[in-house]
Amino acid sequence: MALMATTVRTKLRRLIASAGNRSNGSISISICRQLSSATEAAEAVGSRGVVGLGVFGLKDYEDYRRSLYGDITHKALLVDAAGTLLVPSQPMAQIYREIGEKYGVAYSEAEILNRYRRAYEQPWGGSRLRYVNDGRPFWQFIVSSSTGCSDSQYFEELYNYYTTEKAWHLCDPEAEKVFKAIRKAGVKLAVVSNFDTRLRPVLRALNCDHWFDAVAVSAEVEAEKPNPTIFLKACDLLGVKPEDAVHVGDDRRNDVWGARDAGCDAWLWGSDVHSFKEVAQRIGVKV
Repeated sequence: MALMATTVRTKLRRLIASAGNRSNGSISISICRQLSSATEAAEAVGSRGVVGLGVFGLKDYEDYRRSLYGDITHKALLVDAAGTLLVPSQPMAQIYREIGEKYGVAYSEAEILNRYRRAYEQPWGGSRLRYVNDGRPFWQFIVSSSTGCSDSQYFEELYNYYTTEKAWHLCDPEAEKVFKAIRKAGVKLAVVSNFDTRLRPVLRALNCDHWFDAVAVSAEVEAEKPNPTIFLKACDLLGVKPEDAVHVGDDRRNDVWGARDAGCDAWLWGSDVHSFKEVAQRIGVKV
């Protein structure tokens, strides 16, 4: 294992050295992907307790970017919505049951959760995308499968609840202060989310829509993470190249792998970074 860690370290540093010798100060997507592969390998070794990613993976790459771009390592920050920027204020199954009681929903919260998971994991036959426009057909299927209730009034009450500020809260209470500092430093901000068209009203309800320069919603872009198209769309909206952006999200497949396939950097929320202040510090912004 120690030999593996040394090999990964050597590979990473050779890639950094070879790219650093370029006079034009840019890095190709292929080099980014090789670096990402080396970092993934280092992380895999680190998870076995031999050497952590923070020891030589992410930090070395940050130092490398600073050697090319200066103190601010990225021109844009892309942020996932649900699970990173914001989270439900109450457990989903609790809300489904509480609102559903007057409509005859009798399942326990545990039963609702299990049925929800099974329904959500099933292939969605209505479209290649789960969230098309307002996402109603998909969510009607999820709600009826989870609760056994197909009452249209129940669905509408539940659906509308998740457009209000009661349903959501911000993950990081310091987010506003941090995002202001990031934008003041000249770094552009965008939300990149697998969501239906309710996302914009949700951001307005939480009074955080004005924090961002752009919002890329899968229902509007017609591409869901990990499809790189949605990340490329966000970069296009911000006017930056993918290699100049870093994406932060809580899902390794959708957020990290998807962003890297688009040519962006990517940090896993809750693992690589744990707060937006930490994100800012990694980019080189003082808060």
